[in-house]
Amino acid sequence: MNNVIDVKILDNRLGSQFEFVKYQTEGSSALDLRAMIKKNFFLNAQSITLIPSGISIFIKNPLITAMILPRSGLGHYNGIILGNSIGLIDSDYQGELMISVWNRSMNSFLITPGDRIAQLVFIPIIKPHLNVVSDFQKTIRNEKGFGHSGKQ
Repeated sequence: MNNVIDVKILDNRLGSQFEFVKYQTEGSSALDLRAMIKKNFFLNAQSITLIPSGISIFIKNPLITAMILPRSGLGHYNGIILGNSIGLIDSDYQGELMISVWNRSMNSFLITPGDRIAQLVFIPIIKPHLNVVSDFQKTIRNEKGFGHSGKQ
């Protein structure tokens, strides 16, 4: 699988004023995305806004996708998560990565230019052939459905 993703820098502050998108540690699974806004911005409680990342990507390989995910600490400590839960980036998308940020807390949250606000992870995609059938082979679970095994 080709592991090269083309990246276009759309905001020239990346790589000069702010560190370019990178894995923070050797064990990091995702790249941090920065809030490439022009000035400080207070995201009011229970509000959603769209923040530019300053980059666009072109994955090209239809067996790879990217996902924009919230940052754990921002979500847990400040209530800052993504407005759409997860942003899915198709392999043929070439526009700027935009980050839908939701402040689910009861307090305003200050976002400053260059803040690491979300993260980008690349994952493989499996595209199975769908086989239409009239019935399924019986299993132990069968049709008991969601939550059938209980809590304990």
